[in-house]
Amino acid sequence: MLMSHKGRPARIHYLQGTYRVLVPGDHVICAVTHQPIPLSELRYWSAERQEAYVDAASSLKAEGRG
Repeated sequence: MLMSHKGRPARIHYLQGTYRVLVPGDHVICAVTHQPIPLSELRYWSAERQEAYVDAASSLKAEGRG
């Protein structure tokens, strides 16, 4: 039986320049805006903080929180 992961958040381990999917899903949540980010559009994250960001502005905002 095939399981659909549509609509479910993925659990990701973020690495430098890549990431590893720990629990399958079709999106992650931005740590700053709380918007869903489809995995196919995931471009910004912090391996240090293990967070995803919807865009560069959110990534910079997260740097300022630290």
